[in-house]
Amino acid sequence: MANRRRLIARWALTVAVLAILFWQLDTGAVSATLSALSLWLLLPIGVLVLLQVTLSAWRWRYTSGALGVTVPPGLAFREYYLATFLNQVLPGGVAGDFNRAWRQGLRSGEKLAALHSVMIERLSGQLLLGLAAIISGALYLPQALRVNGSGYIAWLLAVGMLVLVVFGLFRNRVRHYLDLLRKDLRRALLGWPQLPVQLTGSALVLAGYLGVLLILAAGQGNWAGTGSVGLLLALGTILLLSMVVPVTVAGWGVRESAAAVLWPVAGLPAEQGVALSLAYGVVNLLWSLPGGLLLFSGRSAPQAQGGTPGQTTYRTRG
Repeated sequence: MANRRRLIARWALTVAVLAILFWQLDTGAVSATLSALSLWLLLPIGVLVLLQVTLSAWRWRYTSGALGVTVPPGLAFREYYLATFLNQVLPGGVAGDFNRAWRQGLRSGEKLAALHSVMIERLSGQLLLGLAAIISGALYLPQALRVNGSGYIAWLLAVGMLVLVVFGLFRNRVRHYLDLLRKDLRRALLGWPQLPVQLTGSALVLAGYLGVLLILAAGQGNWAGTGSVGLLLALGTILLLSMVVPVTVAGWGVRESAAAVLWPVAGLPAEQGVALSLAYGVVNLLWSLPGGLLLFSGRSAPQAQGGTPGQTTYRTRG
């Protein structure tokens, strides 16, 4: 019952945020921008989504292998696609990843390693995304934010204060998780050659995400209005980073609110950014639907290793 209430609350929050946002915007302008998109754009976007899933599945396999858990390529792709679908339709944006970890833990009997492989794989992508957002924001944010360098300082101070606030709120949890993950972080992410391999894989995945945004922006005619592909990429990177906040369903509402703030900061219409954000959410939802078919496929059904069905065992890893 508590889980159901949380589920309803997340959906209600998502709808409420979007409703308030549209109340403040020119919905006619948003609709006109969306209507400029051609359905043919779904084809190149679909190719990029498949590449994203393939690369992300490879990153998960690499991370799992570093922790001593083998995931076959086909299985990794199917499980990652299923997780992508679940992340799109369930609140928080991480339910699919936890399901992926649980299923792999059943198969391998390495429940802790399976959980850590998913957490570290996602952390790899988020670290690269955060780094890209900071660099691109510093390079391409408009002149209004960096008069005589003071804008840079104010922007960095704002980011620093945000980090301190978040760390202050969650420092105990962060310390606890780092204690649990420290050894596996060294083995799968922070060691050599794991770190450059992970960051390279995550950079390719991020390129796929940004490629989808650029295709949609081109379809909406945003490139001419923006005047800089670099600025558009910077805004898109920060937009993607906003989706990391797990308070709504698949980032809906949070992503659009971030766009409504970011685009005017760059001297662009808020409606343009919101329309791009909405289109991005819709196409990702559409292309995640094939992953939902795996819910009805017996090929991906997990089998527990050892003990009785449904139980998992913990094994000591060096």
